[in-house]
Amino acid sequence: MKRMFFKASLLCTALVIGTLTGCDNDPSSPGPGVENPADGREFISLTASIPDAEGTAGNGGTRAYAITHAQAIDPNFSLNIYDNGYPLRSARTARVQASENGTELYNIQYTGEDGGVFNKYIVKGQKDYQDSGKELDVSDMIGTSPRWVKAAENIGIGVNLLAGDIQKEGAAPNHVYKYRRGKVRIAHIELDKVAVRNSTEFDFPFTAELEAQGYYVGRVDVPVLNEAQNKIYIGCNVSKIDPKKLSYNAAGEPVWANDAAGRTIGTVTLVVDFPSLGNPKLIYSTLSKTNNHSYRTMTQYVGADGHVYQATATGGKDILRIDKNTNDYDAAYHFNLDQALAVTDARIQAFRYVKDGVGVVLYNIAGKGGYIALVDLNAKTATKLANDYEAGLDFGQYQNIAVDGDHVYVPLTPTGEAGKLYVINWKTKAVIKGATLTGKSGSSYIGSY
Repeated sequence: MKRMFFKASLLCTALVIGTLTGCDNDPSSPGPGVENPADGREFISLTASIPDAEGTAGNGGTRAYAITHAQAIDPNFSLNIYDNGYPLRSARTARVQASENGTELYNIQYTGEDGGVFNKYIVKGQKDYQDSGKELDVSDMIGTSPRWVKAAENIGIGVNLLAGDIQKEGAAPNHVYKYRRGKVRIAHIELDKVAVRNSTEFDFPFTAELEAQGYYVGRVDVPVLNEAQNKIYIGCNVSKIDPKKLSYNAAGEPVWANDAAGRTIGTVTLVVDFPSLGNPKLIYSTLSKTNNHSYRTMTQYVGADGHVYQATATGGKDILRIDKNTNDYDAAYHFNLDQALAVTDARIQAFRYVKDGVGVVLYNIAGKGGYIALVDLNAKTATKLANDYEAGLDFGQYQNIAVDGDHVYVPLTPTGEAGKLYVINWKTKAVIKGATLTGKSGSSYIGSY
């Protein structure tokens, strides 16, 4: 395993035993949490994606705007985030995370000249986001297009997989496939002090037998930390080729056929120790073969019972459980959204654990639209909640769902169209169609924080 060193952009930096720590030029500057002394959640931040000049959703960046609960539930309150929102730094859609009380937003810029640069904002209300001035360049560790989340309060985990080339032997027309092996990169970011506490790099730990069968991983994502177990669980995008099906392209290069149908291993999660980031191992579900790497939204959480609940997003209908006692998949637990809702081909696009075994799911059904459901993970039941925009919703860029007390905040806008902020009481299942959200061509709201 290789320990990585890195560069950073801070007001000042120190490099001590492979760890980068930021400090303030002003010794009297406030400490963590002092920048915004609000007690509890004062604001709910909403975010929306902006298209580029060609109209591609999200390629023009992200805007944010902070509203109060009273505004959130007021159908007469109208928000035009596209003209009045605060532009978060990112060449493409920002990958935004937030503190539990919503007073801070965190972002690692995605692609572009500043791809891989971490920024922190203090939420002051409306379009007033105070740039903390604290930056951290983690591109050397996890690339300029990293996948990252707030894996636990004050703990950001960034991950990246460097896809390896196919290794082969022999010559045409008798090339022999050997393996394709990527390298995993992980960084632990302390969000309060804006500092990297540890980083690492290692080969993805498939066995030689699985590699020879054509298995490889193209991406890792959505890490979650179970602090009680000192383990990080990372979703994996597993693919497979058929080493026996060889052809050659026009350039005479060997090409092996994809073999998704030949996959026999279940959903795969990469597990590492925390805070060392060492001892990588893989666990496999016996209940699902759908990947769990998600897309842009966090889809696994530590439940109130201490177990990790993991959705097979964004292509699956399953919620699986990783047992707190074994740190392995619980073969006795399987939540199937199709069965819970009596539907066919539901695909979970976003999942948020709320409290006491209750979660909220945003899901699509191909050719039909997008839907919201409250799920009871203990009873393995689900309740579909009606929304006015079902036919136009795909949730493709959705990133986050805010929770405060009894309320869940879900902005719903079909791309290019106006919509509403749905405020759901997760205890009573009552739904308020709240603030009006104006639309703009090629744009949509993608989250609440």
